[in-house]
Amino acid sequence: MTESVRKVATGAPWEDQFGYSRAVELPNGLVLVSGCTSIVDGQIAGGSPHEQAINSFRVAFAALEQLGLGPADVVRTRMYITHARDVEEVGRAHKELFDAVRPAASMIIVSGLVDPSLVVEVEVEAYRGAQQS
Repeated sequence: MTESVRKVATGAPWEDQFGYSRAVELPNGLVLVSGCTSIVDGQIAGGSPHEQAINSFRVAFAALEQLGLGPADVVRTRMYITHARDVEEVGRAHKELFDAVRPAASMIIVSGLVDPSLVVEVEVEAYRGAQQS
């Protein structure tokens, strides 16, 4: 990687343990945010799938903020959910946060996440336009 690649750490214990960054900004302005869950200060925040989705996206937004970006800069989202029954709640959370932005989006059903109490994990990709350089 070149020096022009910017990396963001949030202090989550898994970042050091597994060797990853919360977010990486490439020289072309594309920002990739790693999978985010509803773990805040070491505790699962929110019980419902809707609450977990909102909190997960807020973790991602905090990483974007460190790079001077926000939800309006998001161009793609991925939502990983553990149950098909949660599609509507997680989709509603996505609409609340991104209705005006309308990023490309995927929702994928997975067999599980790192903690069985977690039912949602999200990834976001953002783009820094030429006017923001």
